[in-house]
Amino acid sequence: MSIDMPSKVSLTDKFDAFSDHWAPRIAARYNGNEVRLAKASGDFQWHSHPDSDELFLVIDGELHMEFRTHTEVIGAGELIVVPKGTEHFPRVPNGEVKMIIIDPADTPNTGDAATATKAIEV
Repeated sequence: MSIDMPSKVSLTDKFDAFSDHWAPRIAARYNGNEVRLAKASGDFQWHSHPDSDELFLVIDGELHMEFRTHTEVIGAGELIVVPKGTEHFPRVPNGEVKMIIIDPADTPNTGDAATATKAIEV
């Protein structure tokens, strides 16, 4: 059995490696989870994840997370955890957001594998 040696990840380099929006990139993995990077602008879609919570950490910009009852505005250096089964609508009405999203491995970003953008390594 081989053991991978730990190595640091440069978020700047990883974010510089892609430009498309709402298409997650896997920057690291741990304990069955994927640390995904995403750039976003405009609207995503209403969706939920029936089996897992989802964490969004904003690195740059301002993410609006709409719920059926209210909207949370998440700025740089802030995070939100969306509980499993909770409908949410991520949107970026102004500019661009860079964010980290943590999901269990292979979780579809739309909650539905048929409509998801598959996360790929960066």
